[in-house]
Amino acid sequence: MELKDTIELMQSADYKDRFLAEYLQVVIRSRRLQAMLDKWDAGTLDFTPTCSKAVLYAQLANMQCYRDVLKRRAELEGIELPEVE
Repeated sequence: MELKDTIELMQSADYKDRFLAEYLQVVIRSRRLQAMLDKWDAGTLDFTPTCSKAVLYAQLANMQCYRDVLKRRAELEGIELPEVE
């Protein structure tokens, strides 16, 4: 799944669809950031980031925490999330 695949959900009148789009987006973005950091650690990244690894790892950790909060909220509100991890 890619970010563009969430557009229809984002535009829905149903808040549960918009919630699902938000969840999917944070999953997609955190996976991409993790992949970039993995390449950086392996020395195979094809560009030089302008910020430090520490900042990017902090961003990733916060994105993962946010994803977990969304999962908990989905449980509380009865929103079914797909298995994407």
